[in-house]
Amino acid sequence: MNATKIFWFCALLFGMMPLRAQEPGVGQPAPPVKKETFLLNVVDRDQYESAVVQRNNNDQPMPYPYVEESDVLWSKSVWEVIDLDERINAALYYPTDTLNIESYRRSLFDVLIANIKNGRIKSVYADTYFKEKRTYSELQASLQRVDTTDAGIAQFNAGDRVSEEYIDRRAIGAADIEQYLIYGTWYFDKRMGELKYRLLAMAPVAPDVNFIDDESVDPDENLVPLFWVWYPSVRKVMVKGLSRLFNSISNPLFFFFSFFRCIEAAVFHLPNSVIP
Repeated sequence: MNATKIFWFCALLFGMMPLRAQEPGVGQPAPPVKKETFLLNVVDRDQYESAVVQRNNNDQPMPYPYVEESDVLWSKSVWEVIDLDERINAALYYPTDTLNIESYRRSLFDVLIANIKNGRIKSVYADTYFKEKRTYSELQASLQRVDTTDAGIAQFNAGDRVSEEYIDRRAIGAADIEQYLIYGTWYFDKRMGELKYRLLAMAPVAPDVNFIDDESVDPDENLVPLFWVWYPSVRKVMVKGLSRLFNSISNPLFFFFSFFRCIEAAVFHLPNSVIP
């Protein structure tokens, strides 16, 4: 009788013990190899590049919470300017030269232009009234200039076809962007008991392309917003563009994160109406 009790007690004890996992290749398939995205653990550089791109493609921004109008106790719209000469704002400016760097490293302006061109960004407006939408082809008048030199004009007047060497082409690039204008709203959510900020729109600012190389024009008086983008509708697109602060490969910053935590901006307009 005692032997039977001891037998069942041992069987019960043995059944409660966790089984030791078998080694890969012994009775079970080996686990899939994880692509490493942390630089210090990288063995194969090519594998690291592909893993970072795959991780960025899978990333999604945190959705904005729905705000009931009745929960907003107070709100104030704010227009601000981000000066790209400030070192803290460098993540929005660099890289300006994309010939010898990874494809996933692009400046904010390059990300905007690339996605406007391929049609992923559709909420592009001409001004701060946010009524007149613009397509990529319609933006070309403010993004590039095509002119003919004096030699080309003489060639044209002679009845000949103007040679390509006599055509002066100038396009706005990432290196020409000097500022960003942003429009957002501060509001107090009485249900949450918090003061919050919601970014609503932004615009890259550069010298007027028609006078960008004219030394007789004051550069500070020649700055114009190129277009306005309604920010909430492009967050999913912008999260794909990875910005690296000060070209640091170990400190990636997504654009939507950079706007909230790592920029310095100055308020230049406060009323709740649009900029006059």
